[in-house]
Amino acid sequence: MAGQLSGQPIIILDKDKTRTQGRDALGFNISAAKAVADAVRTTLGPKGMDKMQAHALVEQGVHPTTITRGYGLAAEKAIEILNELAIDASDDVLENIARTALTGKSADLALDSLVQLCVQTAKSIKEGGKVNVKENINIIHQRGGSIKDTKFIHGLVIDKAKAHKNMPRKVENARIAILDTGIEVEKTQVKSTLKISSPELLSEARLEESKLVEERVEALARSGANVVFTEKGIDDIGMHYLKKKGIFAVRRCSEEEIKKLVKATGAHIVSKVDGVEEEDLGKAALVEERGVGNYKMVYIEGCENPKAVSILIFSGAEHVADEIERALDDALRVVGVVIEDGKIVAGGGSPEIELATRLRKYANTYGGREQLAIMAYADALEEIPKGIAENAGLDAIDIIVDLRNKHNKGAKTAGLNVFTGKAEDMLELGVVEPLRVKTQEIKSATDAAIMILRINDILMAKETGMMDVKPEHTADYYDGIQAPDVGED
Repeated sequence: MAGQLSGQPIIILDKDKTRTQGRDALGFNISAAKAVADAVRTTLGPKGMDKMQAHALVEQGVHPTTITRGYGLAAEKAIEILNELAIDASDDVLENIARTALTGKSADLALDSLVQLCVQTAKSIKEGGKVNVKENINIIHQRGGSIKDTKFIHGLVIDKAKAHKNMPRKVENARIAILDTGIEVEKTQVKSTLKISSPELLSEARLEESKLVEERVEALARSGANVVFTEKGIDDIGMHYLKKKGIFAVRRCSEEEIKKLVKATGAHIVSKVDGVEEEDLGKAALVEERGVGNYKMVYIEGCENPKAVSILIFSGAEHVADEIERALDDALRVVGVVIEDGKIVAGGGSPEIELATRLRKYANTYGGREQLAIMAYADALEEIPKGIAENAGLDAIDIIVDLRNKHNKGAKTAGLNVFTGKAEDMLELGVVEPLRVKTQEIKSATDAAIMILRINDILMAKETGMMDVKPEHTADYYDGIQAPDVGED
């Protein structure tokens, strides 16, 4: 509860709540950030964030505002240096980007084939200078087989079966209609009652409904469609006439599947079954249902310049397939970023060491306390190559000293080769990263650090469940806690 007395806020806490302010509150936040950094650092490198160095400055009496100003200056300079270090990416570089992203992520058994698959897939969905991995790539698990069998489908794989077992199993030279309406007897739009006085009239009503569905399917077939995907349902009558016309149909596709089908086949979504025209149809060389028993999927292959494609992951264990999917998603995204921007930097901790080296020189140009914050920022950057070394079981101190020496002598792309334990040229080894990823790391880490430094007031309370509200409790009184009388104003 809070009142206002002489312009000063009054906060009343019960015995289970504590409040921490000022430097102690800031210390709690910094400790939490360091704990997160320690958790993240174990993921660095192929054998296995910036780390706060602000705590020591706060303890020395440097005001958080001064630290945040210094961090801002350091981040701005770091991004400027990164842009200077960046080089143009050729097509050959894309495989190195994918390899760097996949290494150490359970993909080593089929690394070469997965690298080529990622590059091929990302390049195939480039549209308007953009590579939209989330919307345009469908990753599907296929039971059985080996990771080495994982393949790129120049089209889509939908995790559904055809609507009826007697429909064609395979359609070549497919002409595809995509609907957002059902193929079924329509229900009335208003509440109504139909009174039928005899069995003959009931049969006649059902025949009329069946005839309407038949006419719509006839119109659909006249458009040239031999494959139908719909977001809605297909009832027994609809399936009967579709089967009779030899049309392959899949019902209840998700909204995401419909979007991908449109991008893959070039079809237009139509809202009336009998409103499909020839120009609305998409094309594919083959539409086929494949699978064993109840586990079947629909393959749409041989699409003309598809902007939505599929990757089929083969594995006997679901958790392995999940791990490969995450690795592929990471690799596809970084390859896509490089295709979009066309800029890369060396990996292996090389840019962090170069940034730290130059930021220390830059700090000497400032005479105020911001210099201390810029130096601390440089120290934090070196935690990344240090973490890579530690995760590889190497002596981190010796590695950092070696890297510093090489960068001071002008070796801007020298980074850590974890397999030899030496500082080597990362560009020659093909260990590279997208410029955008490095730039975003700098921005995100700096924003997070500044946000934490600006918090100096923490309220903490134990979880006690629901309050036991009694009749005598009012807005001004609760179990011995009396709000102060602050007047009517």
